Amino acid sequence: MPVKTSSHHAQTESEAILLAMLEDIFTGDITTDATVPSGHRSTGIIRAKSDGVIAGVRVAKLIFASSKFKMQFKTFFQDGSSVRAGDVIAEVQGSTSVLLQCERTVLNFMQRMSGIATRTREFTEAVEGTQAKILDTRKTAPALRLFDKEAVKLGGGTNHRFGLYDLMLIKDNHVDAAGGISEAIAQGKAYRKKKNLKVRIEVEVRSLGELREAVAATPEIILIDNFSPAELRKAVATARSINPQILLEASGGVNLKTVRRIAETGVDFISVGELTHSVTAMDISMKIIPLVK
Repeated sequence: MPVKTSSHHAQTESEAILLAMLEDIFTGDITTDATVPSGHRSTGIIRAKSDGVIAGVRVAKLIFASSKFKMQFKTFFQDGSSVRAGDVIAEVQGSTSVLLQCERTVLNFMQRMSGIATRTREFTEAVEGTQAKILDTRKTAPALRLFDKEAVKLGGGTNHRFGLYDLMLIKDNHVDAAGGISEAIAQGKAYRKKKNLKVRIEVEVRSLGELREAVAATPEIILIDNFSPAELRKAVATARSINPQILLEASGGVNLKTVRRIAETGVDFISVGELTHSVTAMDISMKIIPLVK
């Protein structure tokens, strides 16, 4: 399968937004249709109700822009900005019906994305002064991966692979099926050459023995999984002494209490599943105020 392009991402994003709106409205917004006069106009005020890092403003603007009615969207904070509880993030003016129909979808995206960005910022600040970069994972909400990963970047993190198509990550099950570390990497390199793929090869190791074997087989990245900080420091020293060009990633047992110790072992990357699989949504509201004629 070829590596997907940015046009594929744009299409996937548009489809996800459309499905989110369809999920909410389906055959029609019966409450709004029953109670809101045709042509009624209001202002929607999107406000932070807790401190954090804002993400999803761009998505909110896209959602309102998808309406057949012209909606005026004014931004006070850009994506990636830190906000305090009470700050007005954006205002949107136009059809009251559109505001009511878009409200929950807009807030669902913004609250989730801002929660991810806020948590990511906490991890990136925890490793400041080290060479380690915080990576996300594929542990994302189904069909929302592009938005989850955008939020990670807005929080200061780095995106790992988007899917099974843009990085060859040889994990324990692949290694076992291939017959060993060396065999799996060799097969990966042969496949990459045959298919003319412009992707890197990463391999997961579970012991120092596997690490040494992996270094000798020269993948671009080695994933050191579930090592204690002491074991990880030894693994980094071993790998660097043999081939300092190979990038090293740590995973397993990573949280805000442990991430600094892991970063100080000298790894290049630390992957953190909780950035996207255990999201605490940021508290954001939208108050709709009728316009006085």
